[in-house]
Amino acid sequence: MQRRSFLAVAAGSVASLSRPSLAQGQQNTLRFVPQSDLTVIDPVFTTAYVTRNHALMIWDQLYGLDSELRPQPQMVQGHSVEEDGRLWTFTLRPGLKFHDGEPVRGRDCVASIRRWAERNAEGGTLMSRVAEITAPADNRFVIRLHKPYPGILSALARLGPPALVIMPERLARTPSNEQLKELVGSGPFRWKADERIVGARVVYERNRDYVPRAEGTPSWAAGPKVAHVDRVEWTVMPDPGTALSALQNGEVDWWENPPNDLLPLLERSSRLKTRRSSPLGIVGTGIFNHLHPPFNNPEIRRVVLEAFSQEDCMAAAAGEPSMWRAGVGVFPPETPMANDAGLAAITGPRDLAASAKALQAAGYKGERVVLMAASDNPVLAALGEVANDVLRRLGMNVDYVVSDWGTLVQRRSSKAAPEAGGWNMFHTTWYGLDLVNPGVSQMLRAAGGQTYFGWPDIPELEALRNAWIDASEPAEQLRLAREIQAMALKQAAYIPTGQYFNKTAYSAKLADVPDGIHAFWGARFT
Repeated sequence: MQRRSFLAVAAGSVASLSRPSLAQGQQNTLRFVPQSDLTVIDPVFTTAYVTRNHALMIWDQLYGLDSELRPQPQMVQGHSVEEDGRLWTFTLRPGLKFHDGEPVRGRDCVASIRRWAERNAEGGTLMSRVAEITAPADNRFVIRLHKPYPGILSALARLGPPALVIMPERLARTPSNEQLKELVGSGPFRWKADERIVGARVVYERNRDYVPRAEGTPSWAAGPKVAHVDRVEWTVMPDPGTALSALQNGEVDWWENPPNDLLPLLERSSRLKTRRSSPLGIVGTGIFNHLHPPFNNPEIRRVVLEAFSQEDCMAAAAGEPSMWRAGVGVFPPETPMANDAGLAAITGPRDLAASAKALQAAGYKGERVVLMAASDNPVLAALGEVANDVLRRLGMNVDYVVSDWGTLVQRRSSKAAPEAGGWNMFHTTWYGLDLVNPGVSQMLRAAGGQTYFGWPDIPELEALRNAWIDASEPAEQLRLAREIQAMALKQAAYIPTGQYFNKTAYSAKLADVPDGIHAFWGARFT
């Protein structure tokens, strides 16, 4: 099938896109190349960023996080605080409607918060401090806390993944371990389920009934969400060369994550623009499955962690040395909680022969290790290759399973034994924003059960995380952050594989592209 068959526009030709996009009666289409196919459409069920970006298209949030990491009212008109910070009453702004025409009510917010909190570290922390959450009126909901929780607004502004988005109560009552079978949005775009082609295309159209917030300045997820384009088409292009050609030739308007080694070609074109995707960079992580051998053994996990080289990981994944950093702990460099506690496990000299002996001494008995890797994401593919090489050189019995990211996302949710369709290890990446402190980091939640994939159960780490959340003084928070990092590395909760920076690329005809997140409100053609 020709690539052009996926790129239809209303006027029927690429040339039509050069005309002003806001002309009366003209449909204008923004064509986007996402990082991968959208295989999971439920924003609570997965932490995949492609699903988070999809969620922000069709659902709205109670609060929007701005570029200063401050939560700003979005669906909420305002709130009041009583009883020394233990009683919060939130009032919804008028005019909020779901895509099926039903008004957004307080009980929809309550159900959405509850479902999201079951799968999000910060949400779980919030709910552990909630005495009750109710909706006394259609335009209000109330959260009563056992004790004050200063981070409540940041939690309600959570960008995730998973992000806190508001869906109808009947859908939000779906168990969080089951995927939604229907999507009814509340945001500026509607999902066109009838035009979805798995592995090829996802389509959204402007929600003409959406009422943007009147106040504020657009900044990240905050401020008015004004859709200027009538239609957004995501075209899946796993091959970077194909995506490069499509952007250069004007067949698409925006490429989410071009590999760093292609940036010089893109930046030489006067018809294209590039900019950093995130000011806090992207942090790589190697994920262990703590439920099954061999990585249910912390000594084995620690040996593997110490065998990895962040320099090797980042050189393979990010290329240009100016675009990555090694020596990275559990918090992004140059953020308030970043520290050097326990970093010798990451920065110490590597000796794979000695590590192979240490692995046997730790109790490795030749168990098969199912290592999953994504073929359609260049960074994750590179990290997978590095991991495959390291594990084999350690003498591990590696079953290297390479698939597209969507297939990996589906398999990683399985708690089954590796021989029954489960897994042992995979790599993923996180925007630095999502790891800045123990309250937001999914990777530091270690209470088993509903934690991040891999399901770590490390009581000492979880106790430290909760102590950090309850601490109010910056000095005490930093002290606890040091203990948390030391414990996470000692127990090898996961493998930090370094920090890198990437850029997004788009047509010079596209203006007002939202910064900080990959969103589509505000963007317009000139």
